[in-house]
Amino acid sequence: MSYVSGFIPVIPLKNSVLFPDISMPLRIGREKSIAALQKALRDNHWVVLLTQKTPQTNADKITDLYSIGTLAKIESFRMDEDGSYSVFVKAHQRVRVVQNRYTEGFFEVQSEAVEDRGAIDKKTEEALFSSLKTLSEELLEQLPGDTRQIRNVIGDVDDLLTLSNMCAAYADIAIQDKQELLEIVSLKDRALRLLDLMQELKERLKIQRGIRDKLHENFQQNQKEAILREQMRVIRSELGEGENGDLLAKLKERLEKSSMAEEALTLAQTQLKRLESVGASSPEYQMIRTHLELMLDLPWNQSSPQKEIDLDEAEKILHQDHYGLDKIKGRILQHLAVMKLRKSHQGSILLFIGPPGVGKTSLGKSIARALGKKYVRVSLGGVRDDAEIRGHRRTYIGALPGRIIAGIKKSGENDPVFILDEIDKLTRGYGGDPASAMLEVLDPEQNSTFHDHYLDTPFDLSKVFFIATANSLEGIPLPLLDRMEVVDLNGYTIDEKKQIAQKYLWPKQIKENGLEDAQLSITDEAFTKLLTHYTREAGVRDLQRKIATICKFMSLKAAKTENASLVVNEKDLEEILGSERFSADMIESVLPPGVVTGLAWTPVGGDILFIESAQMNGTGQLLLTGQLGDVMQESAKIALTLLKSRLPLLDPLMDFAKKDVHVHVPAGAIPKDGPSAGVTMLTSLASLLLNKPVNPKLAMTGEISLRGSVLPVGGIKEKVIAAHRAGVREVMLCKKNERDLKEIPEEIRKDIRFHFVETVNDVLKVALGVDLPRWNDSVLKPSKGTPSLPAQ
Repeated sequence: MSYVSGFIPVIPLKNSVLFPDISMPLRIGREKSIAALQKALRDNHWVVLLTQKTPQTNADKITDLYSIGTLAKIESFRMDEDGSYSVFVKAHQRVRVVQNRYTEGFFEVQSEAVEDRGAIDKKTEEALFSSLKTLSEELLEQLPGDTRQIRNVIGDVDDLLTLSNMCAAYADIAIQDKQELLEIVSLKDRALRLLDLMQELKERLKIQRGIRDKLHENFQQNQKEAILREQMRVIRSELGEGENGDLLAKLKERLEKSSMAEEALTLAQTQLKRLESVGASSPEYQMIRTHLELMLDLPWNQSSPQKEIDLDEAEKILHQDHYGLDKIKGRILQHLAVMKLRKSHQGSILLFIGPPGVGKTSLGKSIARALGKKYVRVSLGGVRDDAEIRGHRRTYIGALPGRIIAGIKKSGENDPVFILDEIDKLTRGYGGDPASAMLEVLDPEQNSTFHDHYLDTPFDLSKVFFIATANSLEGIPLPLLDRMEVVDLNGYTIDEKKQIAQKYLWPKQIKENGLEDAQLSITDEAFTKLLTHYTREAGVRDLQRKIATICKFMSLKAAKTENASLVVNEKDLEEILGSERFSADMIESVLPPGVVTGLAWTPVGGDILFIESAQMNGTGQLLLTGQLGDVMQESAKIALTLLKSRLPLLDPLMDFAKKDVHVHVPAGAIPKDGPSAGVTMLTSLASLLLNKPVNPKLAMTGEISLRGSVLPVGGIKEKVIAAHRAGVREVMLCKKNERDLKEIPEEIRKDIRFHFVETVNDVLKVALGVDLPRWNDSVLKPSKGTPSLPAQ
């Protein structure tokens, strides 16, 4: 039986389903719904309420609505300020749409009543009624707040139909499930389905109540943030979800796609589980997250695109980036050739030794460019904590990975060219010995399982091309030095520096100072004077600074004089750079007896030094000044002993017991040591004692022994280059150092005359023109009247 006939306005419902005998407030704001309401109010206040199949749509078609709904009567209504309506309706009957039409901007339908079918016996009805009522009361117990009023309403219901409609309307179940209940025509089937849905709701409410109970146990007054965190923790523990769902999902996805080793993967999975179990406010949260993100960012198996090494291209790149250094380039190309023939991705470990400014670090860049690999540089100067290399343990606040792992992460590849700059400047401190930590990094047998304390799992460094740079071998421990292939880079000659300045430094500074090549030029003579009178170094850093100063000075003139071509001449240098810092020849034209020019090696290249001697009345003592080290002091004592034993062969009246000898090496603020000044000290003392001056154009180096032999020393190339730079034209060396001349540039060898000596007699003959009698057995024979030792 239907309450009304004819076409009735339709009001679509988005998120609700109305059951018979149930009253409900509705808010109506859509234009078509308002039009339908106004039509119903003009007629008889009857409307058909149909639920939308998809709440997000506008229900433009009748097929967007379910065909079964409820016939309801508008009990009251009120128009709000925004033009919408608040209405109170009561449902009377389930209906099915028979016909529909669209008029005046809304739907109207003709409907027929949907009656319950299927008889239900008394016992079944009572059982269903009892079960539904009991389950309703159990659900109310799970709800927070005061539910007594609802209990009273349910208690007053005495028939199954009304109770089922009431439970279906007010239970917190999905809209699709409610629509399904509305469409079931059998009361028995509807009640059974409703019991299933309410049982599922009961289980959900139990879980929610458990969460509330746990929150109540951990409640702390006036701590809103703590309550929220705890609630989220309990929800995660119940649902197995993380605190930050998006973040954890992304980390988990990255972890699944990563190519970590098995041990690293196990650690990462453990860290991810720990991250899920701690709150975001916990101190551990950020530590775990940072560590996990480091593991995911590291290139475990990401290598540079593999391509065959092109030796011609590599040679071209080396020549483009560096002038000279032909021997060094040859060594590098030989190394690359081995890598090409071996066809393996095994890394290499080289050590570039040389003065500052000769291109050690930039050679590493060129190698990276030639190989098509990423370039990473780490400066080790002044590092005194091994945690800088191996990382800090994660138990410390502010812990970080070591510089090696950090550099690998930055490169994004596991086979970059890795520059370990200034490795000889590592120092030992209270935090440990970083040089010892480098042993594992640079050992091919160990670095495939390099263990960073922060990372806490092995990482493979065997594919990394390590290039260490240093100014001197002295600061490098022998076990560390043993792990590297040493490549020596010596200082540049004047001609080489001139070519570098003209081809590289001058154009670079022209560009950096906003000038054009046509605006500024420098004469060849000015370049030569700049090199000889204003710079004196093994490398070209100071030269580059001087060129930059010239360009800055001339840029001011260029800015004032537009479209003018400026030229820097010799006379302009004094105005720009000031007075000359060096003379072309550092040596003096005449040296008094006792003053001799020596050659020295320093970490920044070769240098010349002067050894001065003087004598005065005394008791035969030897005074040494100039911050001389133990080895250099011993060389002076050996030299004096040799002269005491041999000069009397020339002058038997020479009395050493009544004279004190003072030996001084200028630049007293600079510590000096080493055996290579032995020849120079011997010559200085002999020149003093014999009162014979030494040629100021003659410089020498070599160690002496107590038996009068001259021994070879190192650093010959650097020393000879420095001598040539200072104006020396004759150099005295040990005979065994003759083999080192092939490393000296040919233009320098042509300008210098070399004297090779084997004994101190040879030294005195070359330096002073003194020919001592040969040191033979006859000198050692006992004089008359002296008893001989008994034969054994």
